[in-house]
Amino acid sequence: MRGFDPSVSTSGEESGAECPYCGSTETEREHPKGPSLCRSMHFCTACEQPFEKFE
Repeated sequence: MRGFDPSVSTSGEESGAECPYCGSTETEREHPKGPSLCRSMHFCTACEQPFEKFE
């Protein structure tokens, strides 16, 4: 029986993160996991910049 694998589960909202470049909340989560488990990759549709969000 397999145990819980935190690398395949996500938490937090799917979208609506505030862009650190322009302040817009018109953002999309591109990937649920960034370089570490506490970060996720987002993309701002207003200024077209990718950014990481700390969970």
